[in-house]
Amino acid sequence: MSEMWFQMVKKPTVISTFAGCGGSSLGYKLAGFHELLAVEWDDNAVATFKLNFPEVPVFHGDIAKLTGAECMRLAGDIKPGELDVFDGSPPCQGFSTAGKRKFDDPRNSLFKEYARLLRELQPKVFVMENVTGMVKGVMKQAYLQIIKTLRECGYRALGEVLNAMYFNVPQSRERVIIIGVRDDLGVEPNHPKPQTRPLRFGAALGLVVTDGDQHRQASARVLKYAKHHRGGWNTDMRLMVKLSGKTYSVASLKWAELDSPLGTIAKQEIVDAGIMHPNRERYLSMNELKAGASFPQSFDFTSRKNAIQRIGNSVPPNLMRAIAEHIKSNILSKCEDIHAK
Repeated sequence: MSEMWFQMVKKPTVISTFAGCGGSSLGYKLAGFHELLAVEWDDNAVATFKLNFPEVPVFHGDIAKLTGAECMRLAGDIKPGELDVFDGSPPCQGFSTAGKRKFDDPRNSLFKEYARLLRELQPKVFVMENVTGMVKGVMKQAYLQIIKTLRECGYRALGEVLNAMYFNVPQSRERVIIIGVRDDLGVEPNHPKPQTRPLRFGAALGLVVTDGDQHRQASARVLKYAKHHRGGWNTDMRLMVKLSGKTYSVASLKWAELDSPLGTIAKQEIVDAGIMHPNRERYLSMNELKAGASFPQSFDFTSRKNAIQRIGNSVPPNLMRAIAEHIKSNILSKCEDIHAK
């Protein structure tokens, strides 16, 4: 038996569903996990994932067509109950505060596929991430139903809102993190505590690699507006209307601040939408967006446009790293102790 194989076996294992470009996968990797399988249907997300994780098998297709048996076969012929962590971020548009938050949005049904695989694989721990819109207003009922369903799969489940800016990410981004521990293991789920003070975006700019970076220039109307803009994250829509006669996409036009974390990075730039550099007449570059989301500069994207979409849909890697390290040290270790007794 080789030393490499032995080290691989010693690492806790994870399967990532709705893996996207690999923000969560990178977090698990940095925390010392061995990823057995990634599940993703979007073509560009899969292409980006394979650029950065060539060693990880990928199921490229509809999760509804992936059976539990096939999932375990692709993950190295594991058996039910053997997997350490089952991870996933089911598409959240139906819960998002940026949308209408319809309870019966068909995109919310993909959670059921996540729960189906959870029930079949029976991992020791699961992690499910989603937007905070699922715990606000009328959607709180959807959240309670999700928790009920996860518990019915045989888990003690607990959700908590975590903000990435307290976990080595120079971006204020809240996510609902639901952690579950299999009932028979006798360990209560819990979440990591904040690790840092809010990080300044200006500090992250020192990490940016300029060679090969990709930029997007601002339109004439945005530059005209910028001359009157007071700086800061919020945009004065009344001033934009006064100067240009139209709002265009000004509701999503933001200014980065050097002395504060970035706000949430949206997954697309339409017309004038986007995040402007704090002191240059352009939007944030691809590598600046990487730094703001805690992706390393070496992480490959196929283009700046695709990078925005991939980053906007991702869990910041350093946030997931903190969650994964916490699970390894405070949950999986206790499971092993109980099993040893």
